[in-house]
Amino acid sequence: MSEIEIPEDHPRYQSLLTRHRIEAGVEKGITSKQGLIAEGRGEAFDYLLGERTTESADAAERAAAAQLLLADHPVLSVNGNVAALVAEEIVDLAETVDANIEINLFNRTEERMEAIAAHLREHGAEDVKGLTADGRIPNLSHERAKVDADGIGAADVVLVPLEDGDRAEALGEMGKTEIVIDLNPLSRSAQVAAIPIVDNIMRAVPNMTAHARDLQGADHETLAEIVDGFNPEAALRAAEAAIREGELA
Repeated sequence: MSEIEIPEDHPRYQSLLTRHRIEAGVEKGITSKQGLIAEGRGEAFDYLLGERTTESADAAERAAAAQLLLADHPVLSVNGNVAALVAEEIVDLAETVDANIEINLFNRTEERMEAIAAHLREHGAEDVKGLTADGRIPNLSHERAKVDADGIGAADVVLVPLEDGDRAEALGEMGKTEIVIDLNPLSRSAQVAAIPIVDNIMRAVPNMTAHARDLQGADHETLAEIVDGFNPEAALRAAEAAIREGELA
């Protein structure tokens, strides 16, 4: 089934679209089979959220946009699921906030890295980092420790969507400001993030870009006030409450 064949008025349109993109990503060599399991877990949380961007998530996305605009060297980290789901949207966000895009994979092979880089370029990316891997995140023993020294290695702010908890912790220990997109507010990644966004990545990334465009003319003080006014613990509590207490449609 193509995206065109899924009627937009179908009550499960977004879910079916997401599944289709992940499946297509596996077939294209972008997404690992383990990514299918991860997507299913995230979909369960999204269902409990009512498949909507909550008020607290929108506030987090606005704060994230402000943080990226304040950054000296922002980097958007991309894994297989991110590339399959929001390649064009990631490129748009990167252009809006003047950020680098860097591929980072747990199941890293040269073929997958090249396939994802080609996929991102097909969607408008000009410079894709991650292939050089001449830097390393300390205290990680797996492939996600590999980074580009002039990319994530030198970044002050990193967007890490659909992230492994141990790498999120390790990046924080390096002093990097982390923005995490994760539908599970109890995950390690969300818990250690400076700005945790509990939302579906297909909603979160374009919403961040929209906020960034609205804030592009704002001065440093205004952007800093938005970031300083964001409370990650309160955002996580609100997300958990929405999951536990929300009414399903």
